[in-house]
Amino acid sequence: MDYATAVHSCCCGCGDRVVTPFTPTDWRMTFDGESISLHPSVGNWNQKCRSHYVIQRNNVLEAGVWSTAQIEAERRRDKKAKARHYGQLNDDKSGTVVIAEGDVSSAVSQKKARPSESIWSRFKLWRNG
Repeated sequence: MDYATAVHSCCCGCGDRVVTPFTPTDWRMTFDGESISLHPSVGNWNQKCRSHYVIQRNNVLEAGVWSTAQIEAERRRDKKAKARHYGQLNDDKSGTVVIAEGDVSSAVSQKKARPSESIWSRFKLWRNG
């Protein structure tokens, strides 16, 4: 909880480490006293395995494979959700969503920063050892 992030080994068995940050526009974890669920699904689009699954009450449910078009559509939806939530939405004439004044991580750290250090700074320090 210190890093507002869950890290787990990819459920396909490839061994890759999967990081799911808890933010209003990313993942949510629930613990019912006995089991953990992670919502929404985890899509490892940048990994070789390109696995896609849901973790529900300690069970891994394989989700369908997504096409490149579906993945790109989800990436656009995700960028728009972040921009809308953090109040940084700027649309150019091509319809591309642009984050004004910095990238999504800086928008997130500005919104979620602790007085001494942002969560993204702590995460980067933790990840880089």
